[in-house]
Amino acid sequence: MKDFTEKIKKLKKFILAGSEVLEFIVAVLTLIGILLSVFSLVRDAGIFKRLLTNTSVFKDYLEQIFLLVIGIEFLVMLCRPNSENVIEILIFLVARHMIVGDTTPYEDFVSVVSVVILCIVRRYLRISGEEWDKKKAAESGADDIQKEQL
Repeated sequence: MKDFTEKIKKLKKFILAGSEVLEFIVAVLTLIGILLSVFSLVRDAGIFKRLLTNTSVFKDYLEQIFLLVIGIEFLVMLCRPNSENVIEILIFLVARHMIVGDTTPYEDFVSVVSVVILCIVRRYLRISGEEWDKKKAAESGADDIQKEQL
């Protein structure tokens, strides 16, 4: 039975290592896509002239910018996965939907409420994380005192 559990543990470690490699590859591909998108935006210098004459072009331009920002946030999430990065991406996605999309007043209201809820959750998670860090620091300080007494 021990051999079986050891094999399962090794398999889990192998799968975890493989998923980390795949995650890195996706991060690199995402970075390449973001860089190519930035270059394509900068290369099209005529878009600024069109922005002055046609406001509908601005909506397309803004959509491209939001996609880049969301891509950058996704890249950050791949490199440093935590709940705060995920919530940030969700906030950007909701904001993009509300600003760029053709939405009704009801959909705008739901989007605003969603952003508020996400901000509250992010704040709660940040406070919980700070309290967790303080608790860990207090525990390690107590452990150090106990070690010194011995």
